[in-house]
This record gives sequence, C-alpha cells and structure tokens, in this order.
Amino acid sequence: MNQRARATAALAVTSLIFAACGDDNETADTSTGTAPGTTDAPAGTTGPDSTVSPVEAGTAFPADRCAANEAAGAINYYTGFDFAATASIIEVLVADAAGYYDELCLDVAITPSFSTANYPLVAEGDVQFSSAGSFSEVAKFSAANEADLVALSVDGHVAIDSLIVKPDQASSLADLAGSTIGIKGALPSAVAAMLAGEGLIEGTDFETVLLDGFDPVAHMAVDTIVGMPGWKSNEPGALERAGVPFDLYDPAEFGVPGSFGIIYTSQAFLDEHPTAVEDFMRATLRGLNDAIADPAAAAAVAVELINGNGNPNFLSQEGETFRWQTDADLITETTPAGMFPGMISADQLVAEVAAYEAVGVYPDGAPSTQGRYNAALVAGLYSSDGTVIWPG
Repeated sequence: MNQRARATAALAVTSLIFAACGDDNETADTSTGTAPGTTDAPAGTTGPDSTVSPVEAGTAFPADRCAANEAAGAINYYTGFDFAATASIIEVLVADAAGYYDELCLDVAITPSFSTANYPLVAEGDVQFSSAGSFSEVAKFSAANEADLVALSVDGHVAIDSLIVKPDQASSLADLAGSTIGIKGALPSAVAAMLAGEGLIEGTDFETVLLDGFDPVAHMAVDTIVGMPGWKSNEPGALERAGVPFDLYDPAEFGVPGSFGIIYTSQAFLDEHPTAVEDFMRATLRGLNDAIADPAAAAAVAVELINGNGNPNFLSQEGETFRWQTDADLITETTPAGMFPGMISADQLVAEVAAYEAVGVYPDGAPSTQGRYNAALVAGLYSSDGTVIWPG
C-alpha cells in the first residue's frame, strides 16, 4: 500500500459529542434537494475547474485533470471509527490499497478517528472528507453549527442502528417505559424515532446513561441499564460469539427510514476543487464495488491496518469480517432498483428527516435538507451498466 496514503496519526480517543447530540440514471438536483431529474453523462465540473477535461472510460487520464487534482494538495480523509471494516470506511481503505487514488493523481492520507470528532474538522477545512453514520447526523450537525457539509454518497438505504435489550426485560418496546438505556455519545436518531413512535421519549419516558468503551459484552453486564443501541453489523455478532443472549429491535421493522455509510465533504472544498472531489469519489466507488464483490478480502485490508495501528479498540478478524459482510448484504439489499452502490436517493433522505421530525426527534426543529447532499455527482460517475467510469 502507498505509504503516504496510510494513516498519518494514531487513533485519538475523543470526548467530543455530536453537537446536536427507477431509472438507472434517476438522480436529484446536485445540491438543493429538488425534484429528481435525468442525467446520461458523467458528472461535469463546476467552478474554477470547469474547463478541465472529463474522464472517459478506457482512455488515458487527461493531463490537465491530473494537474488540477495535484493542485488540490494533500487530501485528508478521516474515518468514522478506527480502520473498521464498515461502510464509508472500507471502500476508502480498499481503494487506497489498490492504488486507485494514485492513478487519478490524488494525494490521499487516511487517518483513523471518530465520526463525531470529524464534523467540525471538515466544516473548518482541516479535513476534506469523512464518514458519517447517517444522513441525519450530517444534516443535524450542519444545522446546529451553521456548517455547509454535503453528503456525496450513501451506501445503505436503511438504518444501521438497532436497540439491543437484555432478555426477559421487555415483551415489547412499550415495556421499556421507566427504564434506563445505555448510550455511547447520543441515542441514534433511528432508535429515538422508533421509541418515540411507541410513545417513549428520552428524558420523559425513559432515561439514558453514558457507557464507557465499546465492549458490548461488558455493557450488557451493567446492572443499571435495560439495554443499549448497537449497529446491526457489530454488537449482535459480538454478543452471539460470546454466547450472550439478547433481544433486538430493528427500526426498519417499525417503519422507520434511515441511512448509513455516508461520505461527505464541505461545499467550500467541492467548489474549489470539483475534479478532485469527483475523482476521489470515483476511486472510492471502485473500492466500494470491489469490497462488495469480495467481502473477505476487503475485511482483511481493514484488519491489516487495524493491527498496524496497534488495535486500540480491540477489533478482531472475525468481528470485522462479520461487520463488513453484514454491511455489504444490507447495501445490496437496500440499494433502490435502477441505482448502483453509493448513489443517493434524494426522496429517501428527505423522508428520513421528515419521519424523525414527525415523532419529535428534533426538539429544536428539523434540520434542512437543502444543500446537504449532492446526488448528481456520484450518479454521474457510473456508466449505464453499473461500472464506474474509469480511464485506461
């Protein structure tokens, strides 16, 4: 793997908490979230790079485009959680290992971090790309901090969060009234919406308490909590391997929409270096498709980086293989008909925020979706047969 594109810093544990806690070519308007339109051509460039040559499949990468990408300088991508083999992280790791960024004249450095720590760094321009757990997170932080963040890709079109409850504690969600739920940072919006839909509001009908660390087995042993949120691709697998019984409540089964595996940037960086943004996402999409095609190999790339970084979060080969296989299956199952992995469904993102608003997840008002995503960019990087447009 290209050494300059490996991690540039060790994982720093942070206490920063989240501030506010088809047709195969059908896409939404590029940044405003308006009605879907149709595009048959690769995404064009805007701003200062508007005259740069486009990428054409099977032809050499244009020299002027290479120069424009090099002019962007070092491109910093911060992960959402260590080097975990999960959506919006693994595709970057796989793309880097395969040399895809180098082929497009991009100087990419990958740093392990935590999603909640990265929003202000991207907003301030210190980091160019990062991964988010859901679109709601991006919109929520942007609204609370007047930040101009833009989601570029959505891997999973369903909530990845679930609520894990100790056995014999509840026969239904309603039985959780008066209980205490353990959380890591904040109650995920999809879980909050699921509970609110059953008449349970945090701070009124149940309490939450912060948990230490990331070990779900240790968390389930905490006497004062009834359970905890967890990603479908992580905690359930860890508990099953440890022989710890649990009940799982999935927001999707309660009609709660959601998303996971979001890669985002700032509107300022997109405006200043549009070809670099397009080609970073072009390489990343190729990495995503590689990772879906061979989940075991992709997980191995992540585990090598995890171990090379000292494995501060005690992640395992078995756990990361389970994590990415689960994510890959969900991505494949939930990508809308006529769309390809990573593409954005504008209607689904708007519906996600609207559903959470309807049950009171946003006490200060729902964040605007206007300008919070660019659906056309990734859609324009695919050919009509679902392959990423790539020079050669």
